[in-house]
Amino acid sequence: MRIGLMVEGQNGLTWERWIHILKLAERLGFPTVMRSDHYFIGPQQDSLEAYLSFAVAARETSRIRFGPLVSPVTFRSPVDVGRMAAQLDVLSGGRFVMGLGAGWNEAEHLAYGIPFPAVKERFDRLDEAIQVIKALWAPGPATFSGKHYQLNGADCIPKPASGRPPILIGGSGEKRTLRLVAKYADEWNAVNVPPEAYGAKVKVLEGHCAAVGRDPATIARSMMTFAVIGPDPAALDRATERMMGMWGAPAGTAPADYRETLKRRGMIVGGKAEVVDACARYAALGMQEIQFQHFNFDDDAVPEFLAAEVVPAVANL
Repeated sequence: MRIGLMVEGQNGLTWERWIHILKLAERLGFPTVMRSDHYFIGPQQDSLEAYLSFAVAARETSRIRFGPLVSPVTFRSPVDVGRMAAQLDVLSGGRFVMGLGAGWNEAEHLAYGIPFPAVKERFDRLDEAIQVIKALWAPGPATFSGKHYQLNGADCIPKPASGRPPILIGGSGEKRTLRLVAKYADEWNAVNVPPEAYGAKVKVLEGHCAAVGRDPATIARSMMTFAVIGPDPAALDRATERMMGMWGAPAGTAPADYRETLKRRGMIVGGKAEVVDACARYAALGMQEIQFQHFNFDDDAVPEFLAAEVVPAVANL
């Protein structure tokens, strides 16, 4: 089991803290740092443009893989996404991960005047967008004629290396998302799914793979989780209070009581023993990497705890 980090770039992230987190991740030996691709969720605050931040990651790091969890198909043309992804992968020496999704947060679309079609159209667009992006990365000029997107001899140069970047599809929807994973994805990233539910999702994915003639073992499996964890009670309280501020909590709620609520929702909560136990349960279901959300940007305690205490304990799971 590998342990990575995930950063919500719309939650007050600044350039100074992003560069700090990247250097921290490299120093601590994390294999992966992913980040969200949103303008805002909830209150509007400092929000770094995802693809500019990936260019910084390409230059400020030398080892970690990075990319969006995930880019909504609604935000940008797949031509723009495909060209940026190819060049980021070249710039980073083959470390970019192309995370894609259908999009879900209607509020930011309305605020920025971005069309937000019905869910069926968003998934139809995602299907076509993946085909467009893969065509752009393939050798030679690309041609594609779809309902939503077209290419007419577009030659995306520079090209990424053959087979790169990997396509990651995020989400756990059983009808469309997991079917697209079976068709196209190099990696499936679930979001905060409890182990019992995750096991059921794996079975659904295996069914979709059988339908398209694909070996499910060829799809890497990861999960991003909103865990509240820490090395000691003080760190746990700080993490809890930060999440309470992000998600909201009734006035007077004690951090310990809030953590109990999160546990009942199936979230990973606690110290080393609880985190290692959760990782073992996911590993038994075939998961290969968990990206823990690093949401308290001004406090390095959680990444340092993960690197020092959790990574060695789960390395052989």
